[in-house]
Amino acid sequence: MTASRSHQPHSAPATLNRIAPDRTGPTVLRMLLGAQLRRLREAKGITLERAGYQIRASHSKMSRIELGRVSFKDRDVADLLTLYGVTDDRERETLCTLARQANEQGWWHSYSDILPQWFEFYLGLERAADRIRTYQVQFIPGLLQTVDYARSVILLEHCDDPAEETERRVKLRMTRQKLLLEPDAPGLWAVVDDAALRRPIGGPEVMRAQMRHLIEVAALPNVTLQVIPFGAGGHAAAGGPFSILRFSEHDLPDVVYLEQLTSALYLDKREDTDHYLAVMERLCLEARPAEETTGILEGMIRKFPDR
Repeated sequence: MTASRSHQPHSAPATLNRIAPDRTGPTVLRMLLGAQLRRLREAKGITLERAGYQIRASHSKMSRIELGRVSFKDRDVADLLTLYGVTDDRERETLCTLARQANEQGWWHSYSDILPQWFEFYLGLERAADRIRTYQVQFIPGLLQTVDYARSVILLEHCDDPAEETERRVKLRMTRQKLLLEPDAPGLWAVVDDAALRRPIGGPEVMRAQMRHLIEVAALPNVTLQVIPFGAGGHAAAGGPFSILRFSEHDLPDVVYLEQLTSALYLDKREDTDHYLAVMERLCLEARPAEETTGILEGMIRKFPDR
């Protein structure tokens, strides 16, 4: 994972000492620790293969450790620190304590039976992000959906699931949304395609309620909502929906999230994130100004007829 700034290789960054796991969550703690282990390894000129041999891990597992995609074993962290020449007791304890905190379960763990592992990682990123920017073309963003709209969307993919499981998926999505109302809530900037507003998910009544909900959340100080009308023609995001997550911890790079039907891509290389940031900026310019969003949504409400 590409770090945005360099640090002294034999000193745990100040970020690691001030991180509060209850705010950041285990996902980002793993990313921070993995990034520090990578810096220590590279400073010593040690290959991934040699580091993996030290802890009886494959090259691919070592790569996942440094990306923060897997949990840490105390013994593995201790052995790697020894290999990397970290002998200071205080620094070793800081990093080993962080590893234990990073192994704690996020709030979404109780839903792990209905969550694919690749999406669990996203929930951790979303929980810790300082800013979230998203473009959606087919559906209203998950963080802005009503209960009935969310249920209708979930049933499109999980129509054969038991009703109880469907309701748990809905509850999970609603729990995610509490993030926007917390005192240290992230900034959310969503650009939604006109098609997502016009597609009658759940029927007219559900859509009218969804439009009214969007008007309410767009008034929140940390939420910006823009609409790209059909009249804009083709636009920069021809490849489909995506999200960009940015973190207050300067040791972490931006992450681009691209969801697919059965998996997801997480991009954090600078050339990738810069490209998507540029696309997002163009989308914001091509979309209607945010101050026009309420009027657009009120017009949409009138377009969904009463039954």
